[in-house]
Amino acid sequence: MSVQLTVSLVVYGYDEAVLSDTLRSLREAIDDARVQGELGAVHITLVDNADHEAALETLLRHCFHASGDAVTLDVISGHGNVGFGQAHNLVIHRADSEYYLILNPDVIVDDKALSAGIRYLQQTPSAVAVSPAIFDGHGAPESGCKRYPGVLDFLLRGFAPTWLKQRFSKRLAHYEMRDLPADQLCADVPIISGCFMLFRHNALRQLGGFDPRYFLYFEDFDLSLRARALGSLGYLPQMRITHLGGNSARKGLRHIVMFGRSGFRFFSSHGWRWL
Repeated sequence: MSVQLTVSLVVYGYDEAVLSDTLRSLREAIDDARVQGELGAVHITLVDNADHEAALETLLRHCFHASGDAVTLDVISGHGNVGFGQAHNLVIHRADSEYYLILNPDVIVDDKALSAGIRYLQQTPSAVAVSPAIFDGHGAPESGCKRYPGVLDFLLRGFAPTWLKQRFSKRLAHYEMRDLPADQLCADVPIISGCFMLFRHNALRQLGGFDPRYFLYFEDFDLSLRARALGSLGYLPQMRITHLGGNSARKGLRHIVMFGRSGFRFFSSHGWRWL
């Protein structure tokens, strides 16, 4: 039985070519899921945290020009830079669908990803959300799933030089769940990445979406831990994406300060673990 899906992407400063690739890959994944009978109507919203409304509307309609009436498109703009989670919440609170995809604007979605993810959620009533296998732009695997972190894990992963990371490689591999099988489902993981979160929409609404106190960073960690009170978070390697994003250490002092502030809020809310 086909279901409805809402997709939201938050845009601030963006690369038009990358965003175009993201939207086209999303269109192909939607087309496949509809052909497979897994998916019916889809609503896609770009949430503009800057002032790109006209350009985003043009780009969105260009990328989905042949999708027909089953795919509706929208751009929300004029609210200013309210942060990552609160911007997604603008759509989460008003949408009405069985499933909801939180998607970064720098993610290339495999054409089978939505079919696999929706099928998994349909067949697994205990699951509230599912995470994909994530690869970087060179095809190397990334860690989308995490165990509960210690402060040391974040300092190492975000800011340590390569030689120091290598000395703590076993610790980081454990935190990043590098022991997950590359070809086997894991039905219960602690934390999933905010770059691609496929949720049951009713669960996402029940949680109130993202905690708006997180402007940037850690909002996906917080949402994951709260979501586990409602059911399990799955890791599905048959659902594949490519994530082209960077990390906070490369983004300047302002982002490092936001990272630290959000990290303090996260540990204060969920419990401090230093090592």
